[in-house]
Order: sequence, then structure tokens, then C-alpha cells
Amino acid sequence: MLTKPFYWLAVLVVVATVLLVGQESQTRRAPQFENEHVKVWKSIILPDQPLRMHRHEHARALIALTDATLDIVQDSGKTETVHWEAGKAYWLTHDEPDTMHADVNNTDQPIEVIVVELKNDR
Repeated sequence: MLTKPFYWLAVLVVVATVLLVGQESQTRRAPQFENEHVKVWKSIILPDQPLRMHRHEHARALIALTDATLDIVQDSGKTETVHWEAGKAYWLTHDEPDTMHADVNNTDQPIEVIVVELKNDR
């Protein structure tokens, strides 16, 4: 029989594992760093799990961690397909006023990018 400290440690390990495994199976943004100049996050966009409608008020650099083909779907219905190569950096401007978009991965592989958004570009 497990002693109480070991029992609670085992429970904690099981709960943490369940939470981490669940998180790995969802499209998400993971904050990486932020200060008064930049905001940095990692986006992981899984197949058939769009990143919800959002907008970018500021310009940003994107570093592709994986090869990617991504559909950027505007709230107007217009779709733009972009191709990013792993290890390369790309410049993206701020979004037009009153627009939103979703990021859709129609491939069979997760897309991973690091985004560095400027806070003082405008």
C-alpha cells in the first residue's frame, strides 16, 4: 500500500499527465515572452482545428518551426493560402481596421510557428 505522501504524488503525476496530453491535442497559443516592446507566442495549429477568429493590431515577425500551408480566412469569407518553410522568418503587417481572420490548417500535420509582435510600431 502506498503511504500518503506517495499516494498524493502519484495522483499529482496522473493529473499533470492528463492535463499535458489534453493540451497537446488542441490548437493553441502558448505565451513565450512579453515586455514593453514585444509580445512573443508559439502558435500550434492542428489539422481541422482552426485558430479562432482574431486580429493583429501590430506588425509581427513569424518564424516557421515546421513547413506549413495555412489558409487565412477573413471574416468576409475571403481566403488566402500561405506557404511557410521551416526555419525561415516572415514579416506580417497589422490587420486592416474592423477585420478579423481565422487560421486554418487543412493539412494532416500540425503547424508550429513563433510570432514576435511589435507593440510600438504604430
